[in-house]
Amino acid sequence: MANTVFIFPGQGSQYAGMGKELSANFRVAADIFAEADEALNFSLSRLCFQGPDEELKLTANTQPAILTASVAALRVVQTETGLLPTLLAGHSLGEYSALVASGALSLADAVRTVRSRGSFMQEAVPVGVGAMAAILSVEAEILSEICAEAAQGEVVSTANFNSPGQIVIAGHATAVTRAMEIAKARGFRKAMLLPVSAPFHCALMKSAADRLAEVLDRVDVAPLSPPVVTNVEALANSDSGRVRELLVAQVCAPVRWAQSVEEMIRLGGEIFVEIGPGKVLSGLVKRISKLPVTFNVEDLASLKSLPPV
Repeated sequence: MANTVFIFPGQGSQYAGMGKELSANFRVAADIFAEADEALNFSLSRLCFQGPDEELKLTANTQPAILTASVAALRVVQTETGLLPTLLAGHSLGEYSALVASGALSLADAVRTVRSRGSFMQEAVPVGVGAMAAILSVEAEILSEICAEAAQGEVVSTANFNSPGQIVIAGHATAVTRAMEIAKARGFRKAMLLPVSAPFHCALMKSAADRLAEVLDRVDVAPLSPPVVTNVEALANSDSGRVRELLVAQVCAPVRWAQSVEEMIRLGGEIFVEIGPGKVLSGLVKRISKLPVTFNVEDLASLKSLPPV
């Protein structure tokens, strides 16, 4: 069997109804939702299965919801297919799902932590003060220069390296707008604001990172197997002693997703299976490299599309 990598989606992939079909058909998935409900002391499962979208979009709800739906799908893949990954990774929030898959974090600790993480990130910057924007078809070095020119004493920096030609910036809304205008003036006309509630993965998240560090200090971290390729370094980490520091750093640091995928391919990854709601990461992998074969698992139909072990 070819080397298989499991990847887990981040914020933005949520939708009302996620996980419902798998939970109705597989006890292992239903058990995960029940465990998350108990850990959070409210019906996260009902929110995932029924919405409403307005509540599901609240960052403090979105993060544990996506994580739980992803882990539920993971348990189904594990019990129904026997697929064993050689590496794990997740996009931002998805790194927590990867850490649960590796055995480093318990589901209960993970859902409680990301619920706090979502609240901390939302509260770090008043609504309207920060912004994020996608700049297409621009090289990282040039975009860094544009951000430096646009800052003018404020914060704006690269936040997500999603794929070649798709980089997201974050910071003060006024500085992000200036960066978009400079980019367009230089000929990079595809620049668009993203519909997000806070400027994630930039220096404005420092207070959120500090508060998250306090929460993570109380969380047990077990040995990782297999390794998790981290957003911060785009390198495989097998050291449980580094998990907390990397998760704290991740809040302000850019998500090096394109580099992470390239590293997983370098380490032998041939089949990439996106586990959890949506197909965003599968699409990014295809833009990053033509080498891997990609699948996603979020419901019965996509589960059946997986190759036999």
